[in-house]
Amino acid sequence: MRAVLWTKYGSPDGLLLKDIDMPEQTEGHVLIKVRATTVITGDCEMRSLKLPFALRLPIRLMNGIKAPKRLTLLGQEFAGDVVNSAGDKPKFKPAERVFGATGFGVGTYAQFINLPLASSDTVISRIPEGISYSQAAALPVGGLEALHFLRKADIIEGTNILINGAGGSIGTYAIQLAKHYGAHVTAVDISAKHDTMLSCGADEVIDYTVHDFTKDKKKFDVIFDIVGKAPFFASIRHLNKNGTYLLSNPMFTRMLLGLFVSLGSKRSIAGVSGKAPEDLEYLMGLVQENVIKPVIDRRFELAQMQQAHAYVDSGMKKGSLVITVDE
Repeated sequence: MRAVLWTKYGSPDGLLLKDIDMPEQTEGHVLIKVRATTVITGDCEMRSLKLPFALRLPIRLMNGIKAPKRLTLLGQEFAGDVVNSAGDKPKFKPAERVFGATGFGVGTYAQFINLPLASSDTVISRIPEGISYSQAAALPVGGLEALHFLRKADIIEGTNILINGAGGSIGTYAIQLAKHYGAHVTAVDISAKHDTMLSCGADEVIDYTVHDFTKDKKKFDVIFDIVGKAPFFASIRHLNKNGTYLLSNPMFTRMLLGLFVSLGSKRSIAGVSGKAPEDLEYLMGLVQENVIKPVIDRRFELAQMQQAHAYVDSGMKKGSLVITVDE
C-alpha cells in the first residue's frame, strides 16, 4: 500500500510517499481502507517538534532521538470503508462507511489502517448517507475539542464569548457551536480568515495583528484561547466576574497559573478532550441538521503531503485541510 512516512524531525520534506506492507488484521481491531484524512496543526507540531521543551525531549526519547522510529506515520483523522473487523461479534461490517480519530498511536497517512476498538485514543462512528468522506474526515478532532471546552464553559443564551484563533479547525466549530447555544461571538484571527469566521456565524471579528483585544475595556463571560498566545493575565482581567478562561493548547506554566486563578471567582480550564463515540455522533447529527458544517479550505492528494504540511505551517489554513487518499 502507499503511505507517507515521517522520516525526520523538522521541515515537511521529511514526509516521503512510499510503498509499505499492509497492516495485519488482528483480534479486536478493524481494518479500514482510508478514503480521506487531514492535516491538523498537531500533526505539524509533532513533525517539526515545535513544542515546549518539556514535550520535545520525551517525544524524542519515546519515538527516536535522531529520527522517528516507533511512530513513522502521522495523521489523526480519517474517513473510509471497513474492510474487515476481527472478533466473534464485530461492531462494524465490511463495506460500512466510517470515520473517526486515532490519537497519536496510529497514523492515518496511508491507504489502510488497522485500529483497536477498545483503545481510549480511538473513536470510530458510521458516516450517514449524504455526507462525503471529506466532510466526515474534517469533523472529529476540531469538533470534539470545541464541543469539550464549550460544554465546560456552560454556555447559555446571551453568553459573551471571545474565541482566539477562531479561523482554524477547532475555531470554526467553536464559533458554530457557541452560536447554536445562543452566545454572542467575537472571533480573533488574521484578516484573511475574517470572511470564513463571519460565514460560521461570528458577530464580531478582530485581526490580532492590528488590534489587541486585551487593550480594550470590553469584558467577556468566556475567553476560549485555542492557540494559547493571548497574554494570560490580561485575558483573565478581561473576564467578567465568574468568567471562564478556556485553554485548549496548554503549556505547563499557564496550567499552573490557572490553578491559582480558579481559587477565586473566575475559572481557568485547560487540557484535551476525550473521545466518546456518542459525542462524535452528536456532532454528525448537527452536521446533518445543517446546524454546523465542516469548513474545508483546501484538498491535496496523498502524494502532495509536503505541500499540505507547508500550507498548514504558513498559518493561513481556514478550517480544515483534507487529504484525499482514494476518495
